[in-house]
Parts: sequence; C-alpha cells; structure tokens
Amino acid sequence: MHRPRLQIIIGSTRPGRRGPAVADWFHTLAQKHPGFETELVDLAEVGLPLLDEPRPPQRGRYEHDHTRRWSEIVSAADAYVFVVPEYNHSFNAATKNALDYLAGEWAGKPVGFVGYGGVAAGARAVQALLPVVAALGMVPVAGSVHIPFVRLSFTADGRFEPAPGLDESATGVLDELIRRTAPVG
Repeated sequence: MHRPRLQIIIGSTRPGRRGPAVADWFHTLAQKHPGFETELVDLAEVGLPLLDEPRPPQRGRYEHDHTRRWSEIVSAADAYVFVVPEYNHSFNAATKNALDYLAGEWAGKPVGFVGYGGVAAGARAVQALLPVVAALGMVPVAGSVHIPFVRLSFTADGRFEPAPGLDESATGVLDELIRRTAPVG
C-alpha cells in the first residue's frame, strides 16, 4: 500500500541555525508515526538563489536547472511540514523564496508548521505563512508546533530537547496531516 510522502523542510539557511536540530526531532517523531514515508529537505542544501526565473511559476516552464530540481523535490511529496524560525515578527526570506519558486507543485497539498523563536515561540512566523501557503493553494492544518525560547531547549552538545508537551503537539500535527492525505473511499 502506498504511504504518503511527508517532506519536512528546514527553512533556516544561516550559519549557527537551530532548524536542523529541531527538524531532526520532528523527523524522528514522524518516522515513528504510522502512515508516512518521511524525508528531510534542507533549504541550505537545496541552495536556491533569489528567485531568478523569467516567467511566473504558474506556467511551470522553468529555465534554470536549480528550479527544475526544486520542482522535482517538491512534486515528490504528498504533504509538508515547514520548520521555520521567527525573524522580526515573521518568517525568514529563504522560506519565502523557496515557496515563490513554484506554484502547481504545492497546490492542493496539506501543510503543517513547526515554528521556533523567542517569547512568541514562532507563532508570528506561522501566522505570516498562512496567507502565503493559502495563495499557493496549499491546505494548512489547524494546529502547529510552537517552541518558545528555543535556545534554552538545547543541551551543551547541541541536541534539541523538547519541552514537555511538544511531542504531543507534534503528533497532533502529524495526525491531522495523515487525515488530510489519506485516500477518500
């Protein structure tokens, strides 16, 4: 039986970022969750330049190899979770750039979020993402994971240790994503 593919997309690309460790934690939970094939996608490794396609993405006619590769990666998924930092009351530029590169590849697919930051726990980043993913035709799930004061959740050796309740919050997002990707019938 086909299991839906969930891509967990690491939005931060800056040196010293916390995103990979947070995404690893979420990925480990997703791998244990029944129903998904999972894949980590790191925007730092994808390496997209600022949007440089001459035509709008809605046409799906891409000029650059990096765009075609990105299209293939995104097209392979049935659902997404964006792991995003909160910068200046919003989400980061690399995430916006990655979203803007494509159109049809995102359409109709469910999306969840893991936001992290300071006092607002990434909530403002997630809120700012909602109209963007809606404009792309994605279907956001109701719940999100929010990690406050993320720097305090790391051990001396750089491992992410989730606060009580975060595993349950993440499982709720995964449950909703699998409901949205399950075949009807």
